[in-house]
Amino acid sequence: MCVTGSPPQLCRRRVWCGVGGRWQGAGMDFIGQDLRGSRFIRSDLAGAVMRGVKVAGLDIDSHDLPYAPLVVNGVDVVPYVEAELDRLFPGRGLRSASDPAGLRSAWSAVETAWAAAVETARGREDVSVDGEWTFSQTLRHLVLATNAWLHGAVLRQEQPFHPIGQPFAEYAEEGFDTSIFREPASYDEVLAVRADHQAMVRDFLADVTPETLAERRPDPWAPEDEVTVLDCLQVILDEEWDHLRYALRDLEKV
Repeated sequence: MCVTGSPPQLCRRRVWCGVGGRWQGAGMDFIGQDLRGSRFIRSDLAGAVMRGVKVAGLDIDSHDLPYAPLVVNGVDVVPYVEAELDRLFPGRGLRSASDPAGLRSAWSAVETAWAAAVETARGREDVSVDGEWTFSQTLRHLVLATNAWLHGAVLRQEQPFHPIGQPFAEYAEEGFDTSIFREPASYDEVLAVRADHQAMVRDFLADVTPETLAERRPDPWAPEDEVTVLDCLQVILDEEWDHLRYALRDLEKV
């Protein structure tokens, strides 16, 4: 279900794309190679050029897709993909809302979508597909995302993380403390903590003002950089919609 943290655009996401902290294979040429069935996980393919390639069944999944062109046969397909995702996920198009009323509507839409997903996942919450996070782990990651961007960045809590949060894959490698986390006692605990965190976002948005949205905060994963409160809230919305898509994608295979 993808491991994300924070991004090239407004420091929204960080995706580790190397091995042991080093970029691998930059600028390599693959000529006449058989790459059928290959899997590229957390790899940097930015600027890669493919010519005369067979792509039947090629499956690309990238949360960074909206931020740069993806050109297929001379056509940037990103606008088409984004429009189709907005059609498939009603309310997703609200995630770029920038005013209090719009943000409240955006949060209501994603909460509704997740409520339906929880029902869909019932009885399959601990099943992993292709080594991705289970549905339960995805909910726990969204707890961590809320902690990082709302409690840590916006509200500036010194230790914002709930112990059942699910860190992204490189959390420890990047020097963050994993000792604060533990496995949940049950799926019921996951659902309860997740519901509490959804309510925290809802409550914050109920009273947020345009002036607060414009305030600046340190990025929770790169404190030397600054983002606005609005940026932080939009990251939370992006995380919610991206991980909903991953979760439903995997549930279709169970």
